[in-house]
Amino acid sequence: MVAENEVFGRLEDGEPVYRVTITGGGLTAKVLTWGAVIQDLRLEGHEPPLVLGLTSLADYVAHSPYFGATPGRNANRIANGRFEIDGHPCQLELNERGVTHLHGGSDGMGRRNWQLIEQSDSHVVLHIVDPAGRAGYPGTSTTTCTYRLTGTGTLSVVYETTSDAPTIANVCQHSYFNLDGSSDAFDHEISIAADRYLPVDDRLIPTGEIRAVEGTPFDLREMTSMRRQTEAGGVAFDHNFCLAPERRAKTPVAFARSASSGVSIEVRTTEPGVQFYTGAMVNVPVPGLEGRTYGPFAGFCLETQIWPDSVNQPTFPKAVLRPGEILRQETDYVFSKR
Repeated sequence: MVAENEVFGRLEDGEPVYRVTITGGGLTAKVLTWGAVIQDLRLEGHEPPLVLGLTSLADYVAHSPYFGATPGRNANRIANGRFEIDGHPCQLELNERGVTHLHGGSDGMGRRNWQLIEQSDSHVVLHIVDPAGRAGYPGTSTTTCTYRLTGTGTLSVVYETTSDAPTIANVCQHSYFNLDGSSDAFDHEISIAADRYLPVDDRLIPTGEIRAVEGTPFDLREMTSMRRQTEAGGVAFDHNFCLAPERRAKTPVAFARSASSGVSIEVRTTEPGVQFYTGAMVNVPVPGLEGRTYGPFAGFCLETQIWPDSVNQPTFPKAVLRPGEILRQETDYVFSKR
């Protein structure tokens, strides 16, 4: 059985952007070839969408803060857009306020059309080539993205990246979750299994310190209210939580739930870090799914990835990908409703 396809829109050059609908494990997902975006995600028995999404390609191109996208070639931030590999300096595009490189640049993988190469009723495989020199990256890299709905409420995400020259690579799934359909996610609770996090400077670049969470608002090892942590002088989270010093077997790392809807999400990943972003900067001027308004804190991200700016920090996990290697990044998002 083959997944349902439709043309979601067309790019300026007329190239079609497809939307593929897949189902399985009590979930239904709508996936765009543009940006490898998860545009909509639904759980059986729960009416509202589980993710923030937009209803037209034009709105994604003009207004999306990476809703459901796969940013890369290197997700997150790189200080001054500069790094060295084997003594060779590289300068990337400074696409964030002219001072940092963010999510692969202004025309990164999360904002380009991927090729649809395989599909069934419950999975879809997308593929993209990132050419040498785009945004300043060395080497030509290729990435495949596999979304699969399986088990009971499981969205499985697998990325595989290769390169023909030494480069940096790190992609992630950038969905904004909202588990109860409310205008903000403050009444969700969350836990993250990390005893360290990365402090950042005013550019949101890690300072290089790996700091203990104990005694700080970043101690999310026990379930805690997002409202309590973010409101009234709290933290507008956009920080990496340090799960492990290197990639490892897939492990449960985060859990969030809404008391009002009874819906929860568990995150299991191979990745050494998770960027917890509470969406403080979200302010989308167009309606979202079901006409919803997306303002600050409308949804939260749990971006499993290598730690940000790792290429410039010798004590952070490995960020360089070399010819002959395969960077395989696996994450499961497991949804349930009590």
